[in-house]
Amino acid sequence: MASPSILVVDDDIVAAELLSEVLTKEGYSVTVSTSGTEAVRAGEASFFDIVITDLKMPEFSGIDVLDAFKRMSPQTIVFVITAFGSFETAINAIQNGAYDYMVKPFKIDEIKTKVKRCIEQHRVIRSEQLAHHPPEDLTFKAIIGSSPKMLEVYKTVAMVASSDAPVLIMGESGTGKELIARALHEKSPRSGMPYVVVNCATFPENLLESELFGHVKGAFTNALMDKRGLFEEADGGTCFLDEIGDMPISLQVKLLRVLQTNEIRRIGGTASSFINVRFVAATNKHLPSMVRSKEFREDLFYRLNVITINLPPLRDHLDDIPLLAEHFFRKAVAKSKKDVRCISKEAMDVLASYNWPGNIRQLENTIERAIALTNNKALLVSDIPAEVLKRAEPPSPGPDFPTLADVKIEYIEKVLRHTNGNQKLAAEILGVDRKTLYRLLKNR
Repeated sequence: MASPSILVVDDDIVAAELLSEVLTKEGYSVTVSTSGTEAVRAGEASFFDIVITDLKMPEFSGIDVLDAFKRMSPQTIVFVITAFGSFETAINAIQNGAYDYMVKPFKIDEIKTKVKRCIEQHRVIRSEQLAHHPPEDLTFKAIIGSSPKMLEVYKTVAMVASSDAPVLIMGESGTGKELIARALHEKSPRSGMPYVVVNCATFPENLLESELFGHVKGAFTNALMDKRGLFEEADGGTCFLDEIGDMPISLQVKLLRVLQTNEIRRIGGTASSFINVRFVAATNKHLPSMVRSKEFREDLFYRLNVITINLPPLRDHLDDIPLLAEHFFRKAVAKSKKDVRCISKEAMDVLASYNWPGNIRQLENTIERAIALTNNKALLVSDIPAEVLKRAEPPSPGPDFPTLADVKIEYIEKVLRHTNGNQKLAAEILGVDRKTLYRLLKNR
C-alpha cells in the first residue's frame, strides 16, 4: 500500500522543510509548497491525502487553499496551522471545512498525533464516502481563548450550531456557559428569533412553573389575566435553561414532556398548544451523580444529553489568561473611562499564576475592580487584590518537548556547522536568501 501523501504549505521555507522532514521520518510521502498558489497547482497535478497549510500567507491565504481543495479534491483533509490563535480564526477554519486547527508554536509530538488522526479520518472518508457539509460561519467575539481545550469547545460549537438537537453545557460556575449558549443561538438558523433565558435556581417551584408554562385567568390567587409563559415567548427560537440541576423533580417531568412532544399547556388551562423551540441547558452540578441519587430524572438527563459541551475550568487552560485579561482590561477601561494604558508584565505574571476558583467570571471581576480603584497609568501588582496575590504560585513548567521553532534553529545551526560557518553557502542549502538567514539567526 502506498504511503499517505501530505502537502505542506508554508511561506516560511525553513519551517516547511523541517515539518516535511519530521513527517517523512514518520513514513509519509511529503511535498512542500511555499505559497498558496503553488499549493493549488500541486493539487491540480497530484492527489494528496492531507494538506497542512499555514493560515497567514501573502496573496493566497490558508483559507483560500482550503476553499480550492474543497472544490477540486473533496476527499482531501485540510489541516490549518497559525500563529494567531483565537475563537474567530479557529471557528472560521472549522466552519470552512478544515479537519483540525493548531496554534504555533506546537510540539512535534502534537503534529504527529494530529496527522495520524487525519489519516485515520481519511480512511473513513474513503471507505464510507462521507460528505462533509460545514455549517455557516460562526463568529462570537466574546469567547476568548486559544488553548487546545478551548479549541475543542469551539469545534463542537461550530458543528452543532445549526442543529435543533438539545445541548447540555456542563462546567463550573463562571466558566462561560451562557456565552456558549448564546453563541449556539446567534449563529443558528434561529438567530433572528427570540432567545429566552430561564435561571431555574432563582424561582420558587410554584412560580417557576407559571413562568415557564404561563397561566390562565383565575388559575390561582392573583392570576388576574392570562399570561404567556417563557416557553411560548421562545417559540421559533432558543430557550436557555440555566442551572437545570436546580429544577424541582415535579417540573422535570413536565419539561420532559415538552421535549418529547413540543406541546405545552398553561396552568389552569384545558387546551394545549405546540411550540417550536431549541433547548439548551446548563449546569455546574454533576448530573450523573444526581441521577444516581434520584435528585435528577434519568430520562430527562438522557433527553437533554444529546450533545454535551464540557467547559474546562480556567485552571485547566491557564495559557488563555493573557488573552482573557487583555480583553477584560480593555472592556473595564472603556467602562470606567480611565487613562489606564496596559497591564504590567509583573501583574500579568501574577494573574497567570493564580488558579481562579471562580474561573473566568472571577478574573473579569478582579480586573474590573482593579481598574476602578487604581490611580496608575498601568495596572500594577499592587492593584491586584490581596487574596489573589496570596494564593498565586509560579506556573509549573510543562513537559520539555521541543517546538518546531526550536528544531528550526537547531537545523540552521547544524547546516552552519556543516558549512564551517559559511552563511552564504548555508543560505543556499536552506533555500533562503542571506537576509532571511541573518534575520533567523538574529531572532534565535
